[in-house]
Amino acid sequence: RALRLAGGRSRCEGRVELEQEGTWGTVCDDGWDMPDADVVCRQLQCGHAVRAQGNAAFGRGNGPILRDEVGCEGHERDLWECPATLEHDCSHKEDAGVVCSEHQEWRLSGGQDGCAGRVEVFFRGTWSTVCYSTWYDTEATVLCRTLGCGDVLQRPAFRHTLPGKMTYMCGSLQPSLAQCHWTFNKSAPCYQSWAAGVICNGTAS
Repeated sequence: RALRLAGGRSRCEGRVELEQEGTWGTVCDDGWDMPDADVVCRQLQCGHAVRAQGNAAFGRGNGPILRDEVGCEGHERDLWECPATLEHDCSHKEDAGVVCSEHQEWRLSGGQDGCAGRVEVFFRGTWSTVCYSTWYDTEATVLCRTLGCGDVLQRPAFRHTLPGKMTYMCGSLQPSLAQCHWTFNKSAPCYQSWAAGVICNGTAS
């Protein structure tokens, strides 16, 4: 009954892949919708679905296509409990995918390119800013490297103009900020804090 997401930017986003008798396969996007995606996100402990995607949005998978016309109601414990057809006329260009609420992705806005600017994080379906109060070289370095932008040069501060606020604290250089200690919309660390920014030494290709 193993399940995973592949081809995304975190373990909570990507192409839906199921394991059956030791072989990994995909799900066809015919009838793929939010209740189906919700079951996947909950099964992976990734919150709820914010997008249900088709047309191999996260690339084409390999192996057999194990499910078609999936018809979850949304309350099922895992995807195998949902009615589906095993016969299909699909190809991998119709592989189904999901974006879950616990997926985090980052961008830098307002700078000269994608490697400089105010740090913004997409989380739980909305873009938020990051608090400057715990934004040090370690956190900034993790983000620069995640974005393929090299290392940190400067950490400018900006104003908060988005609804949510995220705080990151990295004890060491983690593969991504999502693996550091983070809090979302907790007022204390963000009280009167500026929004974090970063200028990395690389450039966005």
